[in-house]
This record gives sequence, structure tokens and C-alpha cells, in this order.
Amino acid sequence: MSNQQTQGSKAYLYGICAVAVIGGLLFGYDTAVISGAEKGLQAFFMGASDFTYTDFWHGFTSSSALIGCIIGSAISGLLASNWGRKKSLIFAGVMFFISAWGSMCPETMILPKGQPDLTLLIVFNIYRVIGGIGVGLASAICPMYIGEIAPSNIRGMLVSCNQFAIIFGQLVVYFVNFFILGDHIAPVMESIGEGMNKITNLVALQGDSMWGVNNGWRYMFGSEMIPAGLFALLICFVPETPRYLASIGQDSQAEGILSRINGADKAKEILKEIKETMTTKTEPLLTYGVLCIFVGIMLSVFQQAVGINAVLYFAPRIYEAMGFQDPMKLTVFNGIVNLGFTCVAIFTVEKLGRKPLLIVGSLGMAIGALGVAGTFGNDSLQLLCMISIMIYSASFMFSWGPICWVLIAEVFPNTIRGGAVAIAVAFQWIFNWIVSTSFVPLANSLGFWVVYSMYGIICIIAAVFVWKLVPETKGKTLEDMTKLWKDKLKK
Repeated sequence: MSNQQTQGSKAYLYGICAVAVIGGLLFGYDTAVISGAEKGLQAFFMGASDFTYTDFWHGFTSSSALIGCIIGSAISGLLASNWGRKKSLIFAGVMFFISAWGSMCPETMILPKGQPDLTLLIVFNIYRVIGGIGVGLASAICPMYIGEIAPSNIRGMLVSCNQFAIIFGQLVVYFVNFFILGDHIAPVMESIGEGMNKITNLVALQGDSMWGVNNGWRYMFGSEMIPAGLFALLICFVPETPRYLASIGQDSQAEGILSRINGADKAKEILKEIKETMTTKTEPLLTYGVLCIFVGIMLSVFQQAVGINAVLYFAPRIYEAMGFQDPMKLTVFNGIVNLGFTCVAIFTVEKLGRKPLLIVGSLGMAIGALGVAGTFGNDSLQLLCMISIMIYSASFMFSWGPICWVLIAEVFPNTIRGGAVAIAVAFQWIFNWIVSTSFVPLANSLGFWVVYSMYGIICIIAAVFVWKLVPETKGKTLEDMTKLWKDKLKK
């Protein structure tokens, strides 16, 4: 008997996961593409004659994809349970592609090309919401897919690769936007206000800057069609997860996939465990108690409530407000640091476990956030403030960034996983929106030191939550989680 038959094929497993994590890359790409396009987009719609493109409209347009993210994550459980994980990811890929095309050319051969008005703005935002639906689906189902197909001894590492892909996607689009702009000049905007620079008025809109207004933002959004099309095509060639196949009675297909991944003997053992925990395809969400759902939801809430998007979404403006002359370079450097520390999680999650990384990361974030609170606005402590932000974001990247997704993919029993993951991820996107939209007004009204002190306190509470309530899932099979939550119910 060949080694592949007895031990399975790692190449096959890694190939499947490599396709799945493209969904994570698109997640990062779609959420970050707006950072390079928003100035040109704002200047374009400020030229409308039938309405006034206010700060409210710009804020809504910049974050409208988050509405789709909430919708996509909320329906992910329904689609994953009824269509399967694979078909749901194909649908997500199609959503990404439609959004990229429509955001690039919202006129779509119906409205007059290049004439900004309220109708065009609404159509543009609809396409961004469609892309957000793709992000919401991918954010819930990609980790679920990898978690259900990977062996327990390397599952955490492989699910963590999805977070690496998200951060890598953000970094890729920063460079794509940079190369698209090329020698052209971005529109110059007047920045006023204290703490955060609030774009309110177009100062210079002439000469070469007009290219960014008329074409630049279109190419930036359109560039996503390449990875989106690739993902939608490649996902057609990966298998459905064995656990979903077993849940719909396709045991022979499930065993065949498990055999290719784990070897024939191990496949029979795993399939037997899966069948023992799947007396029904689905069960009511509270079958395993309120605590099970509460832990999953709070993991998602804390991942956002620690305030990381106050750095990821507003880094250039934060560095500008700190007095640095070239905030974009610092932002790119911050992105490279984030990528490096995500690798720390990938290579340590199976050795150290999930809980230690989350607790240490929470305390590291607390130190960074409180450091920002104590140094921001003091010119003599400018360098220390920058280092504090780096500590804050780096600590997130080896802890809450990837490990939250690992736990959400692992912590729920098989029969409620689809619906439970959907609820948890929907809460994640809701709190993403809350943090993203509240940061600027809070920073302007209360001051940076108050906001970052609040984030620091939340980080400490998150560490206590993990220590007291979150189960360690390192080395456990997904079927073990059914027994764990049943045992907790009996106590």
C-alpha cells in the first residue's frame, strides 16, 4: 500500500486550502481598495449638480460595503447549510466579480458615462453592497471550509493562513492602487479639524489630478475582477467538505475525500466519528446551551471592540495627525509588520494553543493602546506614540486577528456550525461598523487619549473573558466539541 493511501496527500490538502484562502485575500482586497480610491471618488461626486455630496454621503459611500458584509455573514449559515460550503463560496466569488465590474463602471451602459448625479451614487453603492455580501460570505465560510477539511493537528495553522491572506490582500491592494495612480496626482483636499483630519473641501482640481477623478478610482475598483474571477473559477475544482457531505448522506464521497487527505484507515475512523455526532443534519442553535453561542458571539465582538479598525482604516490620518510628514509610507510599513506578526500565529498556534495567544495578544494590545493614549499630541513623544501603535496592531495580528477565526471555525458542534458561525460573524461585522463609524466623532469630541484608554480597558476585559470562558481547542477534533459542550450542559 502506498504512503499516500496510508497517510494521505499533504499536497492535495494544501492545494485545496490555497484555493480557499483566495477568498480571504479578496476579503482584504475588497475592504481596503477604498483607501486609495476615496479621494478621487469624493472629487468625482462633488461635481454633481442635482445634490450636494456632503461628508455624510462620503462617509456612507466609503463604508457602504459593510452593509453587505452584515447581510452576507447573516445569510452565510443558511447558504452553507442548504447549498453546501463549496457552492456558497462560488456564489461569493460571483458577488466579488459583479461588484468589481459595477464599481468600476456603475453607469453599465444605461446611465450617461462620467456624469455624476444622485442616481449614479446610489447605483455605485448598490454595487459596493454586493461586494460586501461576498466579503461577508467569504469571512464566514472560508474558515469554516478550511476547518472542516483540515486534520485536527494542523487545522489551526491552516485556518490562520486565511487571516494571512486577508492582510496580504490589503497589502496587495495598497501597492495596486499606488501603481495605478503612477505619475498622476491625487486630488488635493483641504484637511481641517482637531485630532482626525476631516476631508471637507476640494482645494485643487486641475491638470493631472483630473485623471484620478475621472479614471483612477475606476481602475482601482476594477482591478479586483482579476482575483475575483480566478477565485470563482478555481473554487469549482475543489471538493465539498466531508462533514457537509456526511450531513446530507453522501458517505462514500465523504470517505473518498477523507482518504485522499488522511489515508484510508484514518478516513474510516474520522467518518465514524462524524456520523456519531450527526444524528440529524441540523439541530436548534441552543441545543448545546446559551454559553456555546455566547462564547462565539463574544469572540467576534471583542475582535472588533478592541478597536483595531481605528488603526487599520484610519492609519494615514492618524500618522498625519501625529505630525509625520509621509503617513502613507508609515502605513505601508505598518502593513508589512502586520503581515510578519500574522506569521507568528501561523507557526505557533498548534504549539502554544489558542488561549495563550489570545491572552498575551490582548495584554499587548492594552499596553499599545494605553501607550497611544498617554503620548498622542506630545511632540517630544512622537516616536513613542508611533511605536505604541505598532505594538497595538502587531499584538492583534498574532492573536485576535487569526485566532478568533480559528476558534469560530472550531468551537461549535457540527450540527449547529452553519447557523452559529453566521450569527457570530454577523456580530463581528456589526461591531466593525460601530467601531469604524464611531472612531472619528469620538476622537474629535472626547480626544484620542479617552478613546484609546477605552480600547485599552476593553483589551484587558477581553483577556479575562478568554481566560475564564473560552475552551482550548488545540488538538481536538471538531467532533470533540460536541462532547465538550454536552458535558458543560450537564454541570
